[in-house]
Amino acid sequence: MSGTSLTLKVAGDEASGDVLQAWADQLGGPEWLKDRRRSGIVRLNEFSAPSTDAEEWRYSRIGKLDLARHTLVGTGNDAPSEADLARVADLRGELGDAAATVVVINGAISHIEISEEATSKKVSVGHQASSEGPLGLAMTEPVDLFAAANDALGIDPVVVDVPAGVTLSGPVVIISVTSLEGAAVLPRVAVRLGADAECSVLEAQVSTDVDALVAPVTELSVGQAARLRYGVLQDLGPRVWQAGSLVADVGRDATLSVGVAALGGEYARLRIDCRLIGQGATGNLSSVYFGDHGQMLDLRTFQEHKAPNTTSNLLFKGAVADTAHSVYTGLIRIGPEARGTNAFQTNRNLKLSEHAWAESVPNLEIEHNDVRCSHASTVGPVDEDQRFYLESRGVPTPVAERLIVGGFFDEVVDVWPVPAMAEAVSRRIATKLDRQVPVITQGKTS
Repeated sequence: MSGTSLTLKVAGDEASGDVLQAWADQLGGPEWLKDRRRSGIVRLNEFSAPSTDAEEWRYSRIGKLDLARHTLVGTGNDAPSEADLARVADLRGELGDAAATVVVINGAISHIEISEEATSKKVSVGHQASSEGPLGLAMTEPVDLFAAANDALGIDPVVVDVPAGVTLSGPVVIISVTSLEGAAVLPRVAVRLGADAECSVLEAQVSTDVDALVAPVTELSVGQAARLRYGVLQDLGPRVWQAGSLVADVGRDATLSVGVAALGGEYARLRIDCRLIGQGATGNLSSVYFGDHGQMLDLRTFQEHKAPNTTSNLLFKGAVADTAHSVYTGLIRIGPEARGTNAFQTNRNLKLSEHAWAESVPNLEIEHNDVRCSHASTVGPVDEDQRFYLESRGVPTPVAERLIVGGFFDEVVDVWPVPAMAEAVSRRIATKLDRQVPVITQGKTS
């Protein structure tokens, strides 16, 4: 379909076509990035606005998004505010020591620190990390309009390149802050691990209390026998809309472990494509998500097995309270060459109030008969037997409810792929639980 439906604004005016091309040209950066933007503008014209008529957007709130309300963020913005810097400092304190730290403010790289260890091992971080154009290694084609916009109009991609055989003892930490009212922000992260490399990457997506649109894209390319652990903490403000994509290619005998904490945003969506392209590849996907007030958290996963003897394990656990709504849809796709596949998908949801709602839709698509697959999903209130067991031993009802919900999430958080993030996730879940205890104990649980 020609003629892009992207109606974002540039400098306050609606823009498309030649205006977007001219705007992208002035963003700067290395030549490979400028070339990618130019071809990205052409691809952008092939995408129309998403609709709930499409299966991958079913159940979503996307029809309520007014793209024309948001203005693209360019280069040359004001220096980070004191509030931005304070938020970054708090997160750095929470997440501990790092092999490298990248701070991104409104889509542009603000600060990079690289440890002596990372430098000595020739690990490169930043958009100048490669002259070869490292974007597109995993996401060869944008998966939707928002990913296409990111490809064409993003400012500063954060590229993490770990050479073959290198192991980093500490994580690479990427902190992305959105703080401009009415902005459309397009952060980009690309991680490439060479053969037999090992690394942890931790990405924190946060914002101040602004009305903004954030469309992040993350690409993960895991080379032969490499091991990548990737953690995402999404703690955006209550008026932010997010439409994100995470795309991963996992090579022969390599292992990718991804953990996603989806906690913030008015509407926050993340699509995860995990493609097991090499024989013996493993992809482990886990998530905790907790919506309250009127939030909608929207998670879509694709576990794609393209090679023999590959394994994927997915465990997503969520809770909704007040009038919040969550959506999980997942597809395990096993190709005709993927004999010996082991693929598992589990989604569990707790409904903590009468007016909260959770959708859970697992799917299988199998083109080979030599496989082991399973999928399971549940949606329901706190288990009455568990609550009674605790109450019968003298635990007050509010404490019992809180213990049950906290324990529900612990199954995922306790095995978080990047342990440095686990405590930060647990603290935020505890804060949400503190707000819900009075509601749960007023008899509103259904």
